[in-house]
Amino acid sequence: MNDIKNLTLDELKAEMMRLGEPAYRAEQIFGWLYKKSVSRFGDMANLGRNLQEKLSRDFSIGSLELFGVFRSKDCTEKYLFRLPDGPCVESVLISAGGRKTVCVSTQVGCKFGCAFCASGLKGFILNLTPAEIAGQVVFLKENLEIATTNIVFMGMGEPLDNYENLAKAISILHSPEGPSIAARRMTVSTAGIVPGMVHFKKLGLQVNLSISLHAATDAKRNSLMPVNKKYPLEKVIAAGEDYLRSGGRKITLEYVLIKGINDSTADAEGLARIAKRLKAKINVIPYSPVIGLPFEVPEEKRMRDFLKTIEDKNVPVTLRQSKGCDIQAACGQLAGRINK
Repeated sequence: MNDIKNLTLDELKAEMMRLGEPAYRAEQIFGWLYKKSVSRFGDMANLGRNLQEKLSRDFSIGSLELFGVFRSKDCTEKYLFRLPDGPCVESVLISAGGRKTVCVSTQVGCKFGCAFCASGLKGFILNLTPAEIAGQVVFLKENLEIATTNIVFMGMGEPLDNYENLAKAISILHSPEGPSIAARRMTVSTAGIVPGMVHFKKLGLQVNLSISLHAATDAKRNSLMPVNKKYPLEKVIAAGEDYLRSGGRKITLEYVLIKGINDSTADAEGLARIAKRLKAKINVIPYSPVIGLPFEVPEEKRMRDFLKTIEDKNVPVTLRQSKGCDIQAACGQLAGRINK
């Protein structure tokens, strides 16, 4: 039975027409699901018994199962959700002042096998549904009373490899009748899936785009990110330029800094050149250690020098401190583990 939370508002309106009901019923149902957190169609008091029975016949109302909560010494929290068919997926809550950012997963596992990332170590397992993607945010609000201010689709998986479900989840989260989260407070991250970037520019919402670059040459990116062999840097950059021409918001380049691998002055200069082409800002992220992988975090001076090289090229750059490392919740550490 299909989870009704997999439907966008427009899709639910179409379902109402199929059931011989007026379209405005969809808005009422969205309100019950996302504003009042109702879990039974029989509790949707203004729908009428006949419609309640139709909905109960055709749909279920799903919810994620919280399997574990992990709290970092820096106040970051990680949530482990178990899906109906067994696998687990992780979300992270990062609090800073009045901002509460949820890092959302879109897949269990990942196809693309970035050398420094835990998410793809066991390969790809499954795509999350729209209900499971949006449900990570909805669960925190309904069950833990956490009012999310920002969403980053940077958890487990490659968001643009699950584009249709991602787009539906964004529509659900953005809907004024639903969670009503502003598009500009959502960010989608991609390793450079060019066809997905083409689709993304047609989304029709001012959602932010972040490109995980991690290297400024094809040779180095091939070794760190095998996806580069299919979508090399020039194609990724061209897709980014096309996205900007179509009216997309300013791009952010994410760059995990790894000791002795991609932290040289030449790397910084190459990164600055790419950022200038894309009129992008850069987030430099110190590598977060993953058990079993051989990479290391650069020394503080190396990181400062790297940033200064970019700043000297008049490119906006920030050093984003990794949070939640002690609970394996930082960038590249999420793997849907049950045993810690």
